[in-house]
Amino acid sequence: MRDRAWIFIGLAAFLALALAPVWQSALHGAARKPEPKIVTKAKQCVEPTAEMRRNHMELLNAWRDTVVRRGQRTYLAADGKTVTMSLSGTCMSCHPNKKEFCDACHNYLAVSPYCWECHIEPKEKS
Repeated sequence: MRDRAWIFIGLAAFLALALAPVWQSALHGAARKPEPKIVTKAKQCVEPTAEMRRNHMELLNAWRDTVVRRGQRTYLAADGKTVTMSLSGTCMSCHPNKKEFCDACHNYLAVSPYCWECHIEPKEKS
């Protein structure tokens, strides 16, 4: 029981060190990079914007499986429109600048998609 004071001091020091990053970000404000500006020519995407931002990777994977495994190339959107399932044709026709569209968000989120392992990467227009 004589070591009770040392145990509390040790626990306090441990908690102070363990929570230092939390305190530092709270005091100094976490510096966040500004979200990337999305460049597009389209007014309406295949699905609503919020849905595309949240789930475009699942949509593209589903398109890939449907086209490659079933040979079906038409997609019925939520608004009743039909579009051709094509990354290069459909997506890149409205979002032609890969650096300003795809790369901006993927770099911001630190993700590395594998789209261009199969697809030909579009040439940037200078």
